[in-house]
Amino acid sequence: MKETEKIEIMHFDQEGYLEDGKALYETGKKMTALADKVADEGYDAVFLMGVGGTWDELMQLEYLMNKFGDRDLEVYLIHAAEWNVSGHKRMTEKSVVLTASESGTTPEVLEAVKKMKEKGIRVYAMTKPEGLIGQAVGAENCVKMASDHGNGGCEMGYYLADCFGLRLLNRRGCFPQFDKFIEQTKDVWTHLVDIRKSFEPRAEELAKKYALAPYTMFIGSGALWGETILFSMCILEEMQWKRTRYITSADFFHGTLELVEPGVPVFLFMGEDENRKLDERVRAFLTRGVTGDTDINIIDTAEFAIPGLDDEFRVIVSPWILSSLITDRLAAYYETVTKHNLNYRRYYHQFDY
Repeated sequence: MKETEKIEIMHFDQEGYLEDGKALYETGKKMTALADKVADEGYDAVFLMGVGGTWDELMQLEYLMNKFGDRDLEVYLIHAAEWNVSGHKRMTEKSVVLTASESGTTPEVLEAVKKMKEKGIRVYAMTKPEGLIGQAVGAENCVKMASDHGNGGCEMGYYLADCFGLRLLNRRGCFPQFDKFIEQTKDVWTHLVDIRKSFEPRAEELAKKYALAPYTMFIGSGALWGETILFSMCILEEMQWKRTRYITSADFFHGTLELVEPGVPVFLFMGEDENRKLDERVRAFLTRGVTGDTDINIIDTAEFAIPGLDDEFRVIVSPWILSSLITDRLAAYYETVTKHNLNYRRYYHQFDY
């Protein structure tokens, strides 16, 4: 596939983004209503199902529901392709499934949804209502997905998923501050625009320095782990054909640290949850000078303010912040340096496989 000779920087559509943010508040109410319906009907377990980028995005919700949930809550993150071949022994007719598909046609998700519906399992989806998955789920159980992996904005998908999952916790008495959280994040999109603007120079600098590197390492943990994978895999591997290694802060010291050497770019994404202690250990190692590697880059969500947001909610919003910084702005600048359009693929959606 022939690429264009010159790629202009993907300027952020501030006006469109803020309009989407206003509309998202109303869409979030629909997700909350679906959660209320599930709570009223009862359930024995919650399954979050995705594949590829949607699987990555649902990781943060799995983390949050396990963090804030009670000891009797069962939450499972499942991969659609794996479920199609192995199922899950804990899933019953009383279980509830939340899934997502940006295209609305993801074959693994579509197959899983059809099988689940045949078993009488309730399935709710963030996807196009008119798409194949939306039709299989039913328009009444479907909310249009807000994420756009190719043009940033994944934080909007996080918001919708959180409206569903955190509301379920709220109905269980585990997250009594739900209404307060929704009110304080109603206009968060304005602040995420400001965060983008403040990071713009650094995004350009990092891209110019590392976009052509043959191999790059990305480290994250906790609420940020899914976003770490998403940027490494969905953006850089799939959309930029870059070789990456993504590893948790917990696992970094069990093999991967031996790969840190001069000339290897390393990115550490530091979050604001209890796993930050693990991030700190990684930072201490990377910055002590024993590896000789000077290409160490630390992006800390704690450095980016969200006015009016209580500290107790920072952990929830931290993946939204990181998405704004890297999946949007850093990805846009990588594209200009590599001259590789984010929409080009060798194989994905090019033919059946």
